[in-house]
Amino acid sequence: MNFPIDKIRADFPILEQQIRNKPLVYLDNAASCQKPSQVIDCISNFYRQDYSNIHRGVHTLSQRATDKYEQARTKVKDFINAESEKEIIFVRGTTEAINLIAQTFGKANIREGDEILITAMEHHSNIVPWQMLCEEKGAVLKVAPINKLGELIYDEFEALISDKTKLVSVVHMSNALGTVNPVKKIIAAAHAKNIPVLLDGAQAIPHMSVDVQELDCDFYVFSGHKLYAPSGIGVLYGKQALLEAMPAYQGGGDMIRTVTFEKSTYAPLPHKFEAGTPNIADTVGLGAAVDYLNEVGMDTVAAYEHELLVYATEKAKQIKSLNIIGDAAEKGAILSFTLDNIHPHDIGTMLDSVGIAIRAGHHCAMPVMDFFEVPATARASFAMYNTKEEIDVLMEAIQELINIFG
Repeated sequence: MNFPIDKIRADFPILEQQIRNKPLVYLDNAASCQKPSQVIDCISNFYRQDYSNIHRGVHTLSQRATDKYEQARTKVKDFINAESEKEIIFVRGTTEAINLIAQTFGKANIREGDEILITAMEHHSNIVPWQMLCEEKGAVLKVAPINKLGELIYDEFEALISDKTKLVSVVHMSNALGTVNPVKKIIAAAHAKNIPVLLDGAQAIPHMSVDVQELDCDFYVFSGHKLYAPSGIGVLYGKQALLEAMPAYQGGGDMIRTVTFEKSTYAPLPHKFEAGTPNIADTVGLGAAVDYLNEVGMDTVAAYEHELLVYATEKAKQIKSLNIIGDAAEKGAILSFTLDNIHPHDIGTMLDSVGIAIRAGHHCAMPVMDFFEVPATARASFAMYNTKEEIDVLMEAIQELINIFG
């Protein structure tokens, strides 16, 4: 496809450097994406020209900062096609968003004997908060199995939906395997029994168009740092009626309407869930990242990254001692693998010696590693600024590593 890769790469200054006298090949995008100059400059200019605390000030800087902060909310709303800005809650990231839902919606709606349904490919952030809630409430966490391709066994997932199921919480795209789940089908099945659905979109949101109204999900959560935006900022989308019914999460400034020593009342959405001074500059930076992605086009990004994944997978399958972990039919731009007789941590260290950055470990998905009976995997994850030439460099380095280890 005719993708403007040279223009894209020129927007990311960090890619110009060398690591250990080799050009940087950054393939750790599933952990965190790099930032374009447009985002970096936006944050720098905000601190230079507009910074102030927001919502409470009548002076010019406060009003300008508030406008930029709330403009970012509108940009996110449009980016995921939410119905209202009231449905966009700014949080620190996906982890905080899921914990917020667990501690508000969960505590208000989960009772002893109720069930929460997840899948066997979840990130720890979509496991541990539910375990904590279930332990507190006497509820049960149900886990739908996956197959050796890393795909959800859908029939078994659907069979686990019961009258006791009060929430379905599933990953849109697996960070450890790249699997893209059939989320529309999952949502329809859950809604047929009036069960709300939370989608962990941390991995999906940088790689594909997301329309929360078309999906009809009840909650959608993601982190800015995987979306070419700063770290420490994320988004919780929730349907307005659900958010309004949920109790407040944290108490403090900006989330209140009135406070007396006898009683406090809370601000309307979205401020009800945004206590205290927020991460103002990085929220503005998130808005700049959304602008950048809109300019490139998410469908264009998805098509280009699919080309990279197909190319990398074909190259990887030519290396005899390389074992791909997760080869789902529907998959995002992640290549997790092991090498015979070489620990993934050694793979990561050796590749770093020639300037290649990958991730090695359990990727906060230890149950996935247990299922595949591996201690860890090496994970190369691709973004729109990566190239087929970089994949060639990766594969040549892997082959050299195999040769060294015999």
